[in-house]
Amino acid sequence: MKALIIDDERLARKELISLLEKHEDIEVVGEAANADEAEALIAEKKPDLLFLDINMPGRDGFQLLNALDHAPHVIFVTAYDEHAIHAFQVNALDYVLKPIDPARLEAALAKVPQTSSEDLPQRDMLHEQDQIFLKDGEKCWFVTLKDVRVFESEGNYIRVRFSDQKPLVLRSLNKLEEKLDPLVFFRASRKHIINLRWVDKIEPWFNGGLMVKLKPHDKTPATPPGAAPNVETIEVSRRQAARFKELLSL
Repeated sequence: MKALIIDDERLARKELISLLEKHEDIEVVGEAANADEAEALIAEKKPDLLFLDINMPGRDGFQLLNALDHAPHVIFVTAYDEHAIHAFQVNALDYVLKPIDPARLEAALAKVPQTSSEDLPQRDMLHEQDQIFLKDGEKCWFVTLKDVRVFESEGNYIRVRFSDQKPLVLRSLNKLEEKLDPLVFFRASRKHIINLRWVDKIEPWFNGGLMVKLKPHDKTPATPPGAAPNVETIEVSRRQAARFKELLSL
Protein backbone atom coordinates (compact mmCIF):
# COMPACT_ATOMS: atom_id res chain seq x y z
CA MET A 1 0.00 0.00 0.00
CA LYS A 2 1.40 3.36 -1.07
CA ALA A 3 1.35 6.17 1.50
CA LEU A 4 2.09 9.88 1.35
CA ILE A 5 2.97 12.03 4.37
CA ILE A 6 1.80 15.65 4.27
CA ASP A 7 2.99 17.90 7.09
CA ASP A 8 4.73 21.28 7.18
CA GLU A 9 6.97 20.11 10.07
CA ARG A 10 10.02 18.22 8.80
CA LEU A 11 10.70 16.54 12.15
CA ALA A 12 7.09 15.32 12.32
CA ARG A 13 7.44 13.77 8.87
CA LYS A 14 10.71 12.12 9.87
CA GLU A 15 9.18 10.70 13.07
CA LEU A 16 6.23 9.21 11.19
CA ILE A 17 8.47 7.67 8.53
CA SER A 18 10.50 6.03 11.29
CA LEU A 19 7.38 4.63 12.97
CA LEU A 20 6.14 3.21 9.67
CA GLU A 21 9.38 1.40 8.82
CA LYS A 22 8.28 -1.81 10.54
CA HIS A 23 5.13 -1.98 8.44
CA GLU A 24 6.27 -3.88 5.35
CA ASP A 25 2.82 -3.53 3.77
CA ILE A 26 3.09 0.29 3.76
CA GLU A 27 5.43 1.98 1.30
CA VAL A 28 6.02 5.69 1.90
CA VAL A 29 6.25 7.00 -1.67
CA GLY A 30 6.76 10.65 -0.80
CA GLU A 31 6.38 13.52 1.61
CA ALA A 32 5.11 17.06 1.20
CA ALA A 33 5.38 20.20 3.30
CA ASN A 34 2.27 21.93 1.94
CA ALA A 35 -0.90 21.36 -0.05
CA ASP A 36 0.60 22.43 -3.39
CA GLU A 37 3.45 19.91 -3.13
CA ALA A 38 1.01 17.27 -1.95
CA GLU A 39 -1.42 17.78 -4.82
CA ALA A 40 1.37 17.31 -7.35
CA LEU A 41 2.65 14.18 -5.60
CA ILE A 42 -0.83 12.69 -5.31
CA ALA A 43 -1.29 13.10 -9.07
CA GLU A 44 2.10 11.50 -9.74
CA LYS A 45 2.25 8.72 -7.13
CA LYS A 46 -1.47 7.91 -6.75
CA PRO A 47 -1.17 6.91 -3.07
CA ASP A 48 -3.72 4.69 -1.33
CA LEU A 49 -3.30 6.41 2.04
CA LEU A 50 -2.58 9.96 3.21
CA PHE A 51 -1.14 10.89 6.59
CA LEU A 52 -2.42 14.45 6.60
CA ASP A 53 -1.81 17.44 8.85
CA ILE A 54 -4.70 19.90 9.02
CA ASN A 55 -3.11 23.28 9.77
CA MET A 56 -0.46 24.11 7.17
CA PRO A 57 0.75 27.31 5.49
CA GLY A 58 -1.45 28.22 2.53
CA ARG A 59 -4.25 25.72 1.99
CA ASP A 60 -5.11 23.51 4.94
CA GLY A 61 -5.70 19.75 4.84
CA PHE A 62 -9.43 20.05 4.18
CA GLN A 63 -8.87 22.45 1.27
CA LEU A 64 -6.37 20.00 -0.22
CA LEU A 65 -8.89 17.15 -0.05
CA ASN A 66 -11.55 19.36 -1.60
CA ALA A 67 -9.29 19.91 -4.63
CA LEU A 68 -8.90 16.18 -5.38
CA ASP A 69 -11.11 14.28 -7.82
CA HIS A 70 -10.47 11.02 -6.02
CA ALA A 71 -9.82 11.04 -2.28
CA PRO A 72 -7.45 8.35 -0.93
CA HIS A 73 -7.93 6.96 2.55
CA VAL A 74 -6.92 9.53 5.16
CA ILE A 75 -5.47 9.44 8.66
CA PHE A 76 -5.23 12.93 10.13
CA VAL A 77 -2.01 13.55 12.08
CA THR A 78 -2.07 16.91 13.85
CA ALA A 79 -1.44 18.74 17.10
CA TYR A 80 -4.80 20.51 17.04
CA ASP A 81 -7.35 18.39 18.87
CA GLU A 82 -10.05 21.04 18.29
CA HIS A 83 -10.36 19.52 14.84
CA ALA A 84 -11.07 16.02 16.18
CA ILE A 85 -14.84 16.22 15.95
CA HIS A 86 -14.54 17.77 12.49
CA ALA A 87 -12.29 14.94 11.37
CA PHE A 88 -14.74 12.28 12.47
CA GLN A 89 -17.59 14.15 10.79
CA VAL A 90 -15.77 13.74 7.50
CA ASN A 91 -15.44 10.00 8.19
CA ALA A 92 -11.66 9.89 8.02
CA LEU A 93 -10.12 6.54 8.90
CA ASP A 94 -8.79 7.95 12.16
CA TYR A 95 -7.23 10.90 13.93
CA VAL A 96 -3.81 10.79 15.63
CA LEU A 97 -2.49 13.58 17.84
CA LYS A 98 1.11 14.79 17.95
CA PRO A 99 3.41 13.78 19.46
CA ILE A 100 2.46 10.42 18.02
CA ASP A 101 1.79 7.58 20.42
CA PRO A 102 2.99 4.40 18.62
CA ALA A 103 0.09 2.38 20.07
CA ARG A 104 -2.40 4.97 18.85
CA LEU A 105 -0.83 4.86 15.38
CA GLU A 106 -1.12 1.06 15.36
CA ALA A 107 -4.82 1.34 16.16
CA ALA A 108 -5.29 3.79 13.30
CA LEU A 109 -3.42 1.58 10.83
CA ALA A 110 -5.59 -1.37 11.79
CA LYS A 111 -8.54 0.48 10.24
CA VAL A 112 -6.88 0.86 6.84
CA PRO A 113 -8.53 -1.34 4.16
CA GLN A 114 -6.03 -3.72 2.59
CA THR A 115 -7.07 -3.03 -1.00
CA SER A 116 -4.33 -1.30 -2.96
CA SER A 117 -4.76 0.95 -5.97
CA GLU A 118 -2.65 -1.60 -7.85
CA ASP A 119 -5.54 -4.06 -7.45
CA LEU A 120 -7.88 -1.72 -9.34
CA PRO A 121 -8.03 -1.05 -13.09
CA GLN A 122 -5.54 1.64 -14.06
CA ARG A 123 -7.67 4.28 -15.69
CA ASP A 124 -8.31 7.97 -15.40
CA MET A 125 -12.04 7.71 -14.77
CA LEU A 126 -13.63 7.43 -11.35
CA HIS A 127 -15.26 4.06 -10.72
CA GLU A 128 -18.01 3.30 -8.24
CA GLN A 129 -15.67 2.01 -5.51
CA ASP A 130 -13.72 5.28 -5.44
CA GLN A 131 -14.43 7.80 -2.74
CA ILE A 132 -14.69 11.56 -3.14
CA PHE A 133 -14.34 14.34 -0.61
CA LEU A 134 -17.15 16.90 -0.34
CA LYS A 135 -17.17 20.15 1.61
CA ASP A 136 -20.21 22.36 2.13
CA GLY A 137 -19.48 25.18 4.55
CA GLU A 138 -18.05 23.66 7.71
CA LYS A 139 -19.41 20.19 7.00
CA CYS A 140 -17.32 17.60 5.15
CA TRP A 141 -17.83 14.04 3.96
CA PHE A 142 -15.91 11.17 2.39
CA VAL A 143 -18.41 9.47 0.08
CA THR A 144 -18.04 6.27 -1.93
CA LEU A 145 -19.40 6.91 -5.42
CA LYS A 146 -21.62 3.83 -5.37
CA ASP A 147 -23.61 5.52 -2.59
CA VAL A 148 -24.29 8.65 -4.65
CA ARG A 149 -27.73 8.51 -6.26
CA VAL A 150 -27.78 11.81 -8.13
CA PHE A 151 -25.55 14.74 -9.09
CA GLU A 152 -27.73 17.79 -9.73
CA SER A 153 -26.53 21.04 -11.31
CA GLU A 154 -27.41 24.29 -9.57
CA GLY A 155 -25.68 27.11 -11.44
CA ASN A 156 -21.93 26.76 -10.92
CA TYR A 157 -22.52 24.22 -8.14
CA ILE A 158 -23.53 20.57 -7.85
CA ARG A 159 -25.98 19.12 -5.36
CA VAL A 160 -24.78 15.62 -4.39
CA ARG A 161 -27.46 13.28 -3.06
CA PHE A 162 -26.38 10.33 -0.90
CA SER A 163 -28.09 8.77 2.11
CA ASP A 164 -30.12 11.61 3.63
CA GLN A 165 -27.48 14.21 2.74
CA LYS A 166 -27.42 16.66 -0.17
CA PRO A 167 -24.44 19.02 0.15
CA LEU A 168 -23.85 21.76 -2.41
CA VAL A 169 -20.29 21.86 -3.78
CA LEU A 170 -18.48 24.09 -6.25
CA ARG A 171 -17.96 21.80 -9.26
CA SER A 172 -18.92 21.58 -12.91
CA LEU A 173 -21.40 18.87 -13.90
CA ASN A 174 -19.88 18.68 -17.40
CA LYS A 175 -16.35 18.17 -16.08
CA LEU A 176 -17.56 15.64 -13.54
CA GLU A 177 -19.34 13.68 -16.26
CA GLU A 178 -16.05 13.31 -18.14
CA LYS A 179 -14.48 11.53 -15.16
CA LEU A 180 -17.35 9.24 -14.14
CA ASP A 181 -17.78 5.68 -15.43
CA PRO A 182 -20.43 6.02 -18.18
CA LEU A 183 -21.67 2.48 -17.58
CA VAL A 184 -22.69 3.45 -14.05
CA PHE A 185 -23.39 7.19 -14.16
CA PHE A 186 -25.78 8.45 -16.82
CA ARG A 187 -26.37 12.03 -17.97
CA ALA A 188 -30.16 12.05 -17.74
CA SER A 189 -30.55 15.69 -18.72
CA ARG A 190 -28.74 19.00 -18.77
CA LYS A 191 -29.26 19.18 -15.02
CA HIS A 192 -28.84 15.61 -13.73
CA ILE A 193 -26.44 12.67 -13.65
CA ILE A 194 -27.96 9.57 -12.09
CA ASN A 195 -26.40 6.39 -10.74
CA LEU A 196 -27.95 3.53 -12.72
CA ARG A 197 -27.52 1.18 -9.74
CA TRP A 198 -30.18 3.20 -7.92
CA VAL A 199 -32.85 2.99 -10.65
CA ASP A 200 -35.97 1.24 -9.39
CA LYS A 201 -38.80 1.97 -11.85
CA ILE A 202 -39.15 3.73 -15.21
CA GLU A 203 -42.30 5.30 -16.61
CA PRO A 204 -43.08 7.07 -19.91
CA TRP A 205 -43.14 10.87 -19.52
CA PHE A 206 -44.06 13.96 -21.48
CA ASN A 207 -42.66 14.62 -24.96
CA GLY A 208 -40.98 11.22 -25.25
CA GLY A 209 -39.01 11.53 -22.04
CA LEU A 210 -38.91 9.13 -19.10
CA MET A 211 -39.55 9.44 -15.39
CA VAL A 212 -37.13 7.43 -13.27
CA LYS A 213 -38.01 6.42 -9.72
CA LEU A 214 -35.02 5.70 -7.50
CA LYS A 215 -34.68 3.03 -4.86
CA PRO A 216 -35.18 4.16 -1.27
CA HIS A 217 -31.98 4.76 0.68
CA ASP A 218 -31.20 3.60 4.21
CA LYS A 219 -32.58 6.78 5.77
CA THR A 220 -35.66 7.28 3.61
CA PRO A 221 -38.46 8.53 5.93
CA ALA A 222 -41.21 6.02 6.63
CA THR A 223 -44.46 6.70 4.78
CA PRO A 224 -47.32 7.70 7.14
CA PRO A 225 -50.48 5.55 6.87
CA GLY A 226 -52.63 6.64 3.94
CA ALA A 227 -49.97 8.93 2.47
CA ALA A 228 -48.29 8.55 -0.90
CA PRO A 229 -44.84 6.88 -0.76
CA ASN A 230 -41.87 9.23 -0.50
CA VAL A 231 -40.20 8.47 -3.84
CA GLU A 232 -37.21 10.28 -5.35
CA THR A 233 -37.73 10.92 -9.08
CA ILE A 234 -35.53 12.18 -11.92
CA GLU A 235 -36.66 13.06 -15.43
CA VAL A 236 -34.72 11.69 -18.39
CA SER A 237 -34.92 14.06 -21.35
CA ARG A 238 -36.31 12.90 -24.69
CA ARG A 239 -32.87 13.35 -26.21
CA GLN A 240 -31.34 10.91 -23.68
CA ALA A 241 -34.23 8.44 -23.40
CA ALA A 242 -33.11 6.09 -26.19
CA ARG A 243 -29.56 5.83 -24.82
CA PHE A 244 -30.95 5.26 -21.33
CA LYS A 245 -33.10 2.34 -22.51
CA GLU A 246 -30.11 0.91 -24.36
CA LEU A 247 -27.93 0.95 -21.25
CA LEU A 248 -30.61 -0.78 -19.21
CA SER A 249 -31.39 -3.24 -22.03
CA LEU A 250 -35.02 -2.12 -22.22
